[in-house]
Amino acid sequence: MKQYYPKNGRVILHVDMNSFFASVEMAYDASLKGKPIAVAGNPEERKGIVVTCSYEARKFGVKTTMTVWEAKKRCPQLIILRPNFIRYREASEAMFHILRQYSELVEPVSIDEGYIDITESYDLGTPYEIAIMIQRQLVNELDLPCSIGIAPNKFLAKMASDMKKPMGITILRKRDIPEKIWPLPLIEMHGIGKKTADKLVDAGIQTIKDLANTNVLQLEKLLGIRGVKLKEKANGIDLRVVDPNAANDYKSVGSSTTLPKDSTNQQELLKVLGRLSSETAERMKKKGYLTNNVSITIKYKNRSTITRSRKLNNPIVQQKDIYSAAKMLFLKHWNGNPVRLLGVTGQDLVEQQDAVEQLNLFSYEKVAMKEPLYQAIDKIREKYGEKAVQKGVNKNKN
Repeated sequence: MKQYYPKNGRVILHVDMNSFFASVEMAYDASLKGKPIAVAGNPEERKGIVVTCSYEARKFGVKTTMTVWEAKKRCPQLIILRPNFIRYREASEAMFHILRQYSELVEPVSIDEGYIDITESYDLGTPYEIAIMIQRQLVNELDLPCSIGIAPNKFLAKMASDMKKPMGITILRKRDIPEKIWPLPLIEMHGIGKKTADKLVDAGIQTIKDLANTNVLQLEKLLGIRGVKLKEKANGIDLRVVDPNAANDYKSVGSSTTLPKDSTNQQELLKVLGRLSSETAERMKKKGYLTNNVSITIKYKNRSTITRSRKLNNPIVQQKDIYSAAKMLFLKHWNGNPVRLLGVTGQDLVEQQDAVEQLNLFSYEKVAMKEPLYQAIDKIREKYGEKAVQKGVNKNKN
């Protein structure tokens, strides 16, 4: 089968589980199959948020992040289930165990999707045959459907897996880009969110083809180095390898400062931590990262230094959340001696589009409800500066 594989390039699959949480629930309880179901927090409350829903529910217009009330209004017979994240994690582990049977090069990017480099797996069959085997094994052993993209790089594989859902298999070659990728609106390109798409559209860049043909200097001015990378992907260029250890890579973004004079004033030191948390949050947003681990550095007057970190339940990027973790660490570990330097760092970073809420729905609901507010605040600060919007203080508080 080696003749079906490129001599110099790679063959990469992107496996994307279909309506993962809902599918796991249907695999667990067969009576749910064929029915409109949704997984949501606080099903009894009208304001609970839909995390995912079955394709039967989507036919009625039910969507992710919709309130339970709105979802039930569109589909009165909708079955609402509470999430079982232990069950979902177990299903995810079983899914990746199956993927590793086809190649050692498997890179998870979230709880329900991952890349597989099958370039050296030609003994198992053609790329399309391997995709069929994976799809069938996931259904036969786990009763879970998936869509698979087959392409020469990660970006095109991801784009391909989105083209046919559920249970689709799509081959996307570089020669297919002008016909299948370029006509699409920017919002449908992997790696481009609404904020970036709006910015590009305002600059007259409407489609992926427009992006592919836009002058590099214009994109650098609009988006920095990220604009150049997006142009490369729009042209089918993506040199990233499938890295099984990517999830464990040590990545960090942070900010530190030496104080004008050594200080033991707790209120003053916390104020500095708040500013450093804001700088760290802004840097992560510009790079497109969220952090799973916040650390602080304290250097004392005698030059002794300590670093302490806190592993988080879910990835974060907002200043408020980073500061909360940094403050807790500082109050716990500061010995009261004069401080000369403070630092705040986000570690164990994940790309924004790959970040998922994995542990509890309460945090998911808070994020989902606050996201429009955060986006509005970011826009105001971008236009009028960091101090344009600041958190209020309750002066009556003791």
